[in-house]
Amino acid sequence: MADTSIRLHVPDLPGAGEGFAVSDGQAHYLANVMRLGKGDTIRVFNGQAGEWRARIAKISRKAAILEPTQQIRAPAPEPDAWLCFALLKRQKTDLVVEKATELGVSVIQPIITVRTNADHVNLERLRSIATEAAEQCERLHLPEIRAPLPVMKLMAAWPAQRPLCIADERRDAGLLGPASGPSALMVGPEGGFTDQELEAIARTPIITRVSLGSRILRAETAAIAGLALQLAAQP
Repeated sequence: MADTSIRLHVPDLPGAGEGFAVSDGQAHYLANVMRLGKGDTIRVFNGQAGEWRARIAKISRKAAILEPTQQIRAPAPEPDAWLCFALLKRQKTDLVVEKATELGVSVIQPIITVRTNADHVNLERLRSIATEAAEQCERLHLPEIRAPLPVMKLMAAWPAQRPLCIADERRDAGLLGPASGPSALMVGPEGGFTDQELEAIARTPIITRVSLGSRILRAETAAIAGLALQLAAQP
């Protein structure tokens, strides 16, 4: 009976000793990829129930029943941090979602600008990427991944009490520092925001232009580097 380091996100976790079925994809992974069998133990988690050790009670090529046996981590709060970034081409968007999840963001909000390279995404694929990243990096919570919004529409509905930091490619702003409470970071497209978009962003009640350092960064690098600076001191 192997006690593995495998972690699976399970949306609904029952109490100790109560069997539950995992998804078809998770069952395939356990049985056919990892070659686990009845009696082997993995870890299962979600933000509400925390993390549990779970024993495989039944398993076949297409289905698996697990039983939680012991809670090993209690639910815990995570940073209230948003990332708003101009949509990139598929692979770069995937990278940003993966790394933003690893760094601990709570909300990922793609935005559409005049100079955006794309205007739609496969949200289910992005949520799958975020789930796999959370399983690998020991997170309990999954980030909320929202449908893309035009930046003007997002700014019109921006929460008045949430501070917003805008990555300034002109590099004449102060260096972005750690957030001490609710926060948001916005990264624009490769060509930057238009004057009209900047005017709409400037009307946001709590806005700060920030630098990410002395280098000129690609958009995906800017998003990842900015989150690392902002969330370095967060639990």
